[in-house]
Amino acid sequence: MTSKQELRAKYKNYDKSGYSELIIKKLKETELYKGAKNIMIYYPLKYEVNLLGLLNDCSKKFYLPKTDGKNLLCCPYSKDDKLCLSLYKTQEPKTKPCDKDTIDLVIVPALACDKNNYRLGYGGGFYDRFLKDFSGKKICCIPKVLILDTVCKENFDIPVDFVITD
Repeated sequence: MTSKQELRAKYKNYDKSGYSELIIKKLKETELYKGAKNIMIYYPLKYEVNLLGLLNDCSKKFYLPKTDGKNLLCCPYSKDDKLCLSLYKTQEPKTKPCDKDTIDLVIVPALACDKNNYRLGYGGGFYDRFLKDFSGKKICCIPKVLILDTVCKENFDIPVDFVITD
């Protein structure tokens, strides 16, 4: 059986950015997106699906994650807000964090997902801790080619509610 580390090594540099426009279109067609008012997205790394185009939707409020030790916080974000580079080399907002119960929908980054909606993340566990008692809906946006049979789920892994593909 392949380990999570082997899967991460295999899929870390798979370029998902070319799927961004189509995945955004499909996401915007879902009832989950249409019904959500407060949406947490992520600032994409080089090879991730880029959801920043959603920021043009003036009917929604958007949030980005910020790390604080081992915790993930959600912070309000508009497309002209200043960002800073985190300890983990990700772009983070400078705005003050808010209560995560403000969020209706969180879009979670992933290297791959499995057929049971478990995601393969980068290994820090930030999103699993954040999602543990999260009451809103959780979505992954990822190319269909990265839906695997298994991502070697562990007891602390939290599945998403839906996976949006191209």
